[in-house]
Amino acid sequence: MLPRKSDVVVIGGGLIGTSITYYLSRLGVRVILLEKEGIASGSSSGCEGGIFLQTKKPNIYLKLALRSAKRFDALEEELDFKLEYIKRGGMLIIRNEEELKVMKSRLRKQREAGLEVTLLDKKQAKEVEPELSDKILGATFSAMDGRINPMYLCYAFTKAAQRFGANIFTHTKVIGIKKKKRRIVAVKTINGDIFTEIVVNAAGVYAPEIGKMVNLNIPIKPRRGQLLVTEILPQIVYSQVTDAKYIALKYNPKIAEKEGGAATIHPIQDGNILIGSTREFVGYDTRNTFEGINILARNAINLIPRLKDVNIIRTYAGLRPYTADGFPILGKVKEVVGFIMAAGHEGDGIALSPITGELIAELIVYGYTTFSLEEFKLERFLNNN
Repeated sequence: MLPRKSDVVVIGGGLIGTSITYYLSRLGVRVILLEKEGIASGSSSGCEGGIFLQTKKPNIYLKLALRSAKRFDALEEELDFKLEYIKRGGMLIIRNEEELKVMKSRLRKQREAGLEVTLLDKKQAKEVEPELSDKILGATFSAMDGRINPMYLCYAFTKAAQRFGANIFTHTKVIGIKKKKRRIVAVKTINGDIFTEIVVNAAGVYAPEIGKMVNLNIPIKPRRGQLLVTEILPQIVYSQVTDAKYIALKYNPKIAEKEGGAATIHPIQDGNILIGSTREFVGYDTRNTFEGINILARNAINLIPRLKDVNIIRTYAGLRPYTADGFPILGKVKEVVGFIMAAGHEGDGIALSPITGELIAELIVYGYTTFSLEEFKLERFLNNN
């Protein structure tokens, strides 16, 4: 039965929502998580699982990601759950002189931010990944990059939160939020109302729907990513291999629209390889397309020619919660007292899930955070209107 009252209501049962619920409950907060479908039923089950630090902008965002990445080494023990966490490093493949110039500048800034990353020539890159194409120019490599099973991580946060007393309700859609003047007073669901003074909007691509309930315009758009899964293979790829073009596509929608996608190649524990990923603005459509599958296969073969003779056993797609500046929206919202944002991570929700949960919990319990959220506030968009 749905409780009538809670200190905090978290909306969204993906990685961000479950992480926040865990860290809040660990601090003794009475928290209810509401999910309209099932845990990890949205973006958190439609992605590769990469904890790829090299793709983060080399500024405060990378510093936030580095702080989050440190949490993964201890999460399996802390949450008492096998997470398929692998830390074999990651490579960004450089194909031409123009990319090399950009990556050299980026590498310098990444090092200044604290990332351990190295520039490799073609020979050195092929020593790390022997199956790489002979046509590459070089690569950057960071041993700090890794991968985790995102669904397992969602379940782990959920189970651990429940052990601390959190209430998790799936298939419980939020249909409204009640305010008294500017203050949150209750959340309306299909199963009844919950009186609360604090709501966390961790609804990912559906965060704008929750925002409308309190008359807020949340500038998050769904951005589809299609993926391929290979048959089980002998180990031909060791680290996470990604085309350097991926960065341009991630932050420039016009290039993404023209190119379609850039290869990301992830070996996973069972012996399969995940191949991603497109970046498409197609609304909430999660279907695979022939064009998308063809782009992914072609790009992957260009990086690892041996993949040409590999069978694809499954395709799937997910939606990333995209913001125009590539930063998530985090923190209190001035216009609505008690309404807190935690959405818009696009493809970085996995890497940033532990630190997001930790910081939002700090904000609610202590009223401040140990890492500034000033640059991530919703008001950065509202002030530009």
